[in-house]
Amino acid sequence: MNSSLRGMTRLATAGLRALLVLTLVCGVLYPLAVTGIAQALFPDQADGSKIKENGKVVGSELIGQSFTLDAKDKDGNPLPDPRWFQPRPSAAGENVYNTRYSLTVSGASNLAADSKVLRDSVIARRAAIATFNGVPQRDVPVDALTASASGVDPHISPAYADLQVSRVAREHGLSRQAVQRLVEQHTDGRLAGFLGEPHVNVLKLNLAVRRLAAEERGD
Repeated sequence: MNSSLRGMTRLATAGLRALLVLTLVCGVLYPLAVTGIAQALFPDQADGSKIKENGKVVGSELIGQSFTLDAKDKDGNPLPDPRWFQPRPSAAGENVYNTRYSLTVSGASNLAADSKVLRDSVIARRAAIATFNGVPQRDVPVDALTASASGVDPHISPAYADLQVSRVAREHGLSRQAVQRLVEQHTDGRLAGFLGEPHVNVLKLNLAVRRLAAEERGD
């Protein structure tokens, strides 16, 4: 009996020691080492790829934002601000005009390609975006009508950015050519030259527009 008890005690003690050692190594030392290496080699990415303007963090390169007015439509959805380039729709609190980009929700709508809800949403978005930008509905690109898988895509296609140039230029009193140059300057190509598609970070582009407008005003 005493021998069995001693054996159980040894096993329990060994298990406790293993638990403490593994907790220290895997729960403390390893995370500290990985965090230290990340901060030393990739500080920007490790901190969330933050975008700063005048010393203040205004967003992240990886997370989309909405650019809306305080006013709302008849359904209670915030109206898009015509002064700024607008992002893609988002399944996280979507409406026909824009996206709320709620950081508490991420993901796609999971609606099938033959879904009537999805079809009606695309039709409504196409009409609203065309009216908002003063262009024919046939000119609205696909990424302006469909939400991303994450729901927080920070990028739009160059085609969708081009579609919005005239409106943004007019609202800020800038020339179309000047705003078009900003779009070109903020268009990133395919990764490694062949992966993905060219894309434009909406937040970075809007910050560039704001700086240009301030320069033109002499601020």
